[in-house]
Amino acid sequence: MIKIYHNPRCQKSREGLHILEQSGKEFEVIKYLEDVPSKEELRKVLDCLGITPEMLVRKNEAIWKENYRGKLLSQEEILDAMILHPKLIERPIVVNGGKAVIGRPPKLVENIL
Repeated sequence: MIKIYHNPRCQKSREGLHILEQSGKEFEVIKYLEDVPSKEELRKVLDCLGITPEMLVRKNEAIWKENYRGKLLSQEEILDAMILHPKLIERPIVVNGGKAVIGRPPKLVENIL
């Protein structure tokens, strides 16, 4: 089942969702700000993306700048920060099987279908 980690307030995330809707394929919407992924789920997403936790962080968010920027953090601490502040998670993320993409730009979502 295709999954999209979605923030309805984000234009790019809405565009990614629209691409999925237009594909005609079944998918699950995970509103990750409300249904915060577990650390294990985030690890699986990172594995599918082939990136490190730091690469999934929205570094321009005030939360990151005020609390984490410039600090030497372990991967576990970065995962903890994303769970505590899910707004830090880049979006949208679309997972299909063992592969995933960050939909920035949203057109990248087409590559996972």
